[in-house]
This record gives sequence, structure tokens and C-alpha cells, in this order.
Amino acid sequence: MKLTALCLPALLLAATGVHAQQSTPGCPQLPADSGLAWEHRATGTSDFCRALREDGSEAFGLYIADESPFEPHRKNREETGHVGGFEVQWYRAEIATHPDIAARETLIKLPDGRMAHLWFQAPTGEQLQRAFELTRDLRFGADRQMAGSAPAP
Repeated sequence: MKLTALCLPALLLAATGVHAQQSTPGCPQLPADSGLAWEHRATGTSDFCRALREDGSEAFGLYIADESPFEPHRKNREETGHVGGFEVQWYRAEIATHPDIAARETLIKLPDGRMAHLWFQAPTGEQLQRAFELTRDLRFGADRQMAGSAPAP
């Protein structure tokens, strides 16, 4: 995986201010019982969303735009699964400074034609399974306004 895919979220985060909410236009709806809140940044037609735990740590991140800097490689394929009703292929990401951390990422083509790059890191197998569960229950849909797209009528 290219370093730019891992650095992009940090650069976007540093470029704009922070505000967190449970339901945020531009981000999919979080599972009601997740205990997570969105931190959201919108730039032009893209959205950067971080699902934060109560302690402020990142549960997972999501970048939605016309194109994604993430380019999946077949050799990094791991699990298949579902995210918000979409069937996905999860790819292993390698973090050189933390080889003991399991990191996964995937791409989702949204109905509005944009791409969603979703990622998370998990230090234990239990946390990896929890991340799969949380992302599986995200809700993308017409009732979730995306930056650069018109609100649902």
C-alpha cells in the first residue's frame, strides 16, 4: 500500500477544524448502539469522516470522493464482507512501525458514483472483529447527504 493512502487522512485532519456529531451530513449513519461520534471535514466534493470513540481514539476512518488515492493490490486481499449493505473485499495494510497491528481497508462504489475508502486498525483479533461489525452496520443511502450532492427530496 502506498504511504499516501495512510497519510491522506492526517493531512485532511490537520487542514481543517474539528467538530463531532453522532449524525453528520456527508458521513454514513453510525450504528445506534456504537457509542461513536463522527468527526467530519468537507472539502469541495469530498468528505473525510473519522468515527471516534468516547476517549477520542479512532475506531475507523472514511474518505469519500470522486476518486480514491487507495489502489488495492490482489496480493493484499484478506477477508470478504459487507459494509452498509455493500459487498466488499478487505485488504491488508502494513504499518511498518507497528507490524503487530492488523490494519484493513476497502473501497466502496457509492450509488452517487463516488468512491468511499474505509480503513481501520486493530491491535487484537477481538478488536478486528468489532471493527468489522461496526462498519458492516453503517448506513449509506439517499437520506445521507454527501458533499457535492443534492439533498434527497
